[in-house]
Amino acid sequence: MDLIVIDYPTEKKRFKLIYSLLSYKTNIRLNLMTFTTESTPVVSLTTVYPSCNWLEREAWDLFGICFFNHPDLRRIFTDYSFYGFALRKDFPLTGFVELQYNFNQKRITQNFVSLSQDLRLYHYISPWVSRVQK
Repeated sequence: MDLIVIDYPTEKKRFKLIYSLLSYKTNIRLNLMTFTTESTPVVSLTTVYPSCNWLEREAWDLFGICFFNHPDLRRIFTDYSFYGFALRKDFPLTGFVELQYNFNQKRITQNFVSLSQDLRLYHYISPWVSRVQK
């Protein structure tokens, strides 16, 4: 039914993959969870579950997770010349390049973006719970 990818950039095994499987005949749900790094490929489930083809291509395109024995691993959402993986936590929010008009050269120039982004740390405390206990 679904493939969920969670990015933990500070962990050794950075990506957490959760396959949500459903049997229509028996109405049994199964969540299959695995962890992987940027360079370690995950075995593709397309031979057993053909519907995983699109979901694994999406994970490759947006996170850069490589799948071993995948029949058609190519980009879906981004252009083939797109550099990087858009849903990773370390991907710059404004991209890698920006276009500006240069008045001295009287043309549009392409400049590399150099943003110093620290990893965003989130506090998982509910906003409705008071932080100060009385």
